[in-house]
Amino acid sequence: MIDETHDKKAVIAVVVPSYKVKRHILEVLAAIGPEIARIYVVDDACPEGSGDHVRAHCSDPRVTVVALPENRGVGGATLAGFAAAAEAGATVIVKLDGDGQMDPGLVPRIVRPILEGRADYAKGNRFHEIDELAVMPKVRLFGNAGLSFMTKLSSGYWDIFDPTNGFVAIDARVFRALPVDKIARRYFFESDMLFRLNTLRAVVADVPIAARYGEEVSNLSVHREFWRFLSGNIRNFLKRIFYNYLLRDFSLGTLYLVFGSLLLGFGVAFGAIQWIAHANAGETASAGTVMLAGLPVILGFQLVLGFLSYDIQAVPRAPLTRNLGD
Repeated sequence: MIDETHDKKAVIAVVVPSYKVKRHILEVLAAIGPEIARIYVVDDACPEGSGDHVRAHCSDPRVTVVALPENRGVGGATLAGFAAAAEAGATVIVKLDGDGQMDPGLVPRIVRPILEGRADYAKGNRFHEIDELAVMPKVRLFGNAGLSFMTKLSSGYWDIFDPTNGFVAIDARVFRALPVDKIARRYFFESDMLFRLNTLRAVVADVPIAARYGEEVSNLSVHREFWRFLSGNIRNFLKRIFYNYLLRDFSLGTLYLVFGSLLLGFGVAFGAIQWIAHANAGETASAGTVMLAGLPVILGFQLVLGFLSYDIQAVPRAPLTRNLGD
């Protein structure tokens, strides 16, 4: 159970995006514990009519069905549910998938860092326990490892893992401060949320959870979404660097990055040009030419490493909610 000594006024709401999960949704709702005050089932224009199914077969008075007129994707449905919960007065909002892969009994664990004032946003991490990895499909295991590194770069949260984990919780005040209209609506939602949270300097906590894999079928197309994730992370990385190191601040990290990139770029370009020219002429480059290409590469690489070290140390540590009103 949630330790109410941390926040006796906390109103916890759960948002359940619903799209092609009619088979599991009632079981998921039934497993949500009494510590949850409100439950919002978001019917994302589900072709199975999941919203009507819940209305007809779920008698839990905490449940409200939010029907969307058109499909908005998992991110759009989640944001619609978050908005409904925040407007109704929820203080902490949890997103729980309707396919049964997330254990509703872990909701108290996912909200604890927020209720204790240690974080503004919390997310599940299925990679914390080694034994749990044995049950994870190998495609997801290696895919998440690659996505985690890309998301660390793009979001600036170097101490988190499993970025696509959809089991998340957010302080309602932080949600209201987010530029909701700019957040990705489809499967890039969780990664984009982290980028947006970093622009606010919000604290994100990783919470160890166990994943459950059954007969549910994912609607995600790996081949189609791969390029969206890659382009989205590159775009967010460039935006974050501009916002944090050029627009809002000019720090030692900025100098590391600017001069490191210039030296590294010059060394690589000069070395490539000289190598091609000498190869075509059948000549061997002089020691001076090699040094003129190699030294900038070495210095530039060291400065870029210095920037990465600086960026890692710059991960937000002070919760944003300490400075936000009710």
